[in-house]
Amino acid sequence: MNGERGRADLPPGALIPQREWIAAWATVAANSFGGPAGQIAVMHDEIVERRKWIGEERFLHALNYCMLLPGPEAQQLATYLGWLLRGRAGGLFAGALFILPGFGSILALSILFAAYGEQTWVAGMFFGISAAVIAIVAHAVQRIGRRVIRNPIMFSIAAASFVAIFFYRVPFPAIVAAAALIGFVGGRSRPDIFNLITGHDTDGVTDADDVLVTDDAVAVGRPSARRALRTATTGLILWFGPVVVLVATLGGDSVYVDVANFFSTAAVLTFGGAYSVLAFISQESVSTYGWLEPGEMISGLGMAETTPGPLIQVVQFVGFMGPYRDPGGLTALQAGIAGSVVATWVTFVPSFLWIFLGAPFIERLRDRPELTSALSTVTAAVVGVVLNLAIWFGLFTLFADVDETRSLGAVVYRPDLGSLNVAALAIAVGAAIAVFGSKVKTLPVVLVAAAVGIAYQFLVA
Repeated sequence: MNGERGRADLPPGALIPQREWIAAWATVAANSFGGPAGQIAVMHDEIVERRKWIGEERFLHALNYCMLLPGPEAQQLATYLGWLLRGRAGGLFAGALFILPGFGSILALSILFAAYGEQTWVAGMFFGISAAVIAIVAHAVQRIGRRVIRNPIMFSIAAASFVAIFFYRVPFPAIVAAAALIGFVGGRSRPDIFNLITGHDTDGVTDADDVLVTDDAVAVGRPSARRALRTATTGLILWFGPVVVLVATLGGDSVYVDVANFFSTAAVLTFGGAYSVLAFISQESVSTYGWLEPGEMISGLGMAETTPGPLIQVVQFVGFMGPYRDPGGLTALQAGIAGSVVATWVTFVPSFLWIFLGAPFIERLRDRPELTSALSTVTAAVVGVVLNLAIWFGLFTLFADVDETRSLGAVVYRPDLGSLNVAALAIAVGAAIAVFGSKVKTLPVVLVAAAVGIAYQFLVA
């Protein structure tokens, strides 16, 4: 077998029996709960530790590259590892399978929410989930902040980001662009302040002798301008081709075109994790497009927290609800399903493109400290954005009436204290104690909250 590994015309993953290949990636997909940290841990256990298809050093190199990309890093890592083993076909298989369980689960929950949301047990389930999500998002602020809030400059960037988006509704893309520019420039003169996300150290890490993928066995993706141009062209056609077809057949004012354009934009803004772009999605889907009510976005996030797959899969719920409420010539259910497919397509096709286009040049990118500085500063800004998200979710979940006033150009939320939902507050506090104090994983917290919500709704019904 070792002799076969060196064949230049055979990807190393071709040596893996098909049944074993499918079983490995199905295991990863079925156990991809708990956000990127848990998903990456499952992948490492299955692909590196148990099967020894990828070595530790190459796994960390791939993960460091995925951390620099917009999009779900765990799904991109699965795509990258599949590409290393079996070329683009392997990358497509691993990356797509990683998405499928979450896609099916969220589609089912979206239908349940839209069609049966008035039933007592369904309403109670989402009531409990929404309250627990407040604590989960607050915990995300702490988790992301630990990575970069290490000096007064980064703290100031996070604070400015919060003020800009919460009080002045500065668009999220503008915040990302400003933070990236500050980090890129600042990293040149003061890398000690700005270059904080250094990735995973690969110094001293060596791969075992029996690892399937070794330097002399990788026969896919050699860097070349011709290959890069072909990959970029194919990826862009796959990404925007369906959008062009939608415009040509339905017109530019179609809800499906709005879904495609909106989530294509969101797909390139997910630096710093899915929570960062959720603020942008929440703001636009509620205020600009009117697809959702404020509290409904929280229910969608709860769906993504309790199902396998990347957290950014919440876009599917938003893509479902918009067309469901504006179905045109289709039934509401048909329109919702079509919208969820469009949202998922334009969100994840770019993730495959970034891997197939950039992976052959990974070493060059990893040697650019300016990119890491920009990512560090964007992540600091994301802390403020996610804090905004936690407070926004909290206001519209805990209070039935929230008014808005303007003062000196700033938007000020004024909740009616008399409209406080004590039951929601109790569930949120309990969830906060679990995730902050007892370090309970997200999935059991959300499931218990859903059960409590169902019991409460039956009591008050």
